[in-house]
Amino acid sequence: MSEPLQRRSILGFAFGAGLQPWLAAEAADERTRGFRLGMIVPSRLLPGIPAFEQQLRELGYEESRNLRLDFLQLSGTEISRVRETAAQLVGRGVDVILAGGPEIALKSALTATRTVPIVMVAIDYDPLAGGYIASLARPGGNVTGVFFQQVELTAKRFQLLAEAVSGLARIVVLWDRVTADQYEAARETARSLNISVEGIECDDPPYDYDRALDGVDGVHRQVLLATSSPFFMADRRRLAAAALDNRLPSMFAFREWVDAGGLISYGPSLTGMYRLAANYVDRVAHGAKPSDLPVEQPTKFELVINLKTAKSLGLTIPPLMLARADEVIE
Repeated sequence: MSEPLQRRSILGFAFGAGLQPWLAAEAADERTRGFRLGMIVPSRLLPGIPAFEQQLRELGYEESRNLRLDFLQLSGTEISRVRETAAQLVGRGVDVILAGGPEIALKSALTATRTVPIVMVAIDYDPLAGGYIASLARPGGNVTGVFFQQVELTAKRFQLLAEAVSGLARIVVLWDRVTADQYEAARETARSLNISVEGIECDDPPYDYDRALDGVDGVHRQVLLATSSPFFMADRRRLAAAALDNRLPSMFAFREWVDAGGLISYGPSLTGMYRLAANYVDRVAHGAKPSDLPVEQPTKFELVINLKTAKSLGLTIPPLMLARADEVIE
């Protein structure tokens, strides 16, 4: 079962471009139904998706034999159209739905069904506060999965930035409508630490990061804190490059940004969260009820530092900080 998952149906959702045709191609082949999994995720390029699929293979699921996948890709923000497409996905008879990433994924899935089991990977929103689950221990309803809210680590990320950049006085926070709560948390944390915050909101993707950061001068003790928007994740190489071009030391939520050239990341493992979600899918497939499966939260956070980027910025990372890092990229 080492071969890649090859046959998929993709329900495309592109900002301003509508829905891509998908019904005819999948309807043409109903030879082997197997277990049918619907996936509502920000992008097929999301780093967690390959880990999710790999975990499914290790659990014994193989497309064309006992697994069929239907994708709904969220690359835009027209909520009503996303919900409409989620309803079409449910209408195709999926057995379980993976709702990964921003709140719109889970909200659209729940709008479409209150009976089909939903496994969430909730990032950047609180499913308990939003009323999507009754409690972490006994979620109730048809939703369970993995939950992590980025605002919880805002203060820690500020502390790490202050340690890496001596004399830190100003922080530029890049955010969009998906991560407005993270921006507010950053403002509150900055006030408590007597650090000035300049918020830059990105709208109308694809975002122009060079234009957004134009005039932001890293020489004046400014650094960049990027919220964990799925749009930023998809653009992580462009965003990391823009920060470096503007001489801005940068802090991100996940290590994938540092792999792409960002300076520092501090947060849970995104791939680990999606592998855990695959385990939930397997348990539901074997008869477990989402209402009886406790929602799990990451407990381990990793600090990753790109020393090559630090050198390009003329920045010396303190030895004690390097020693604490889970990984240093040289």
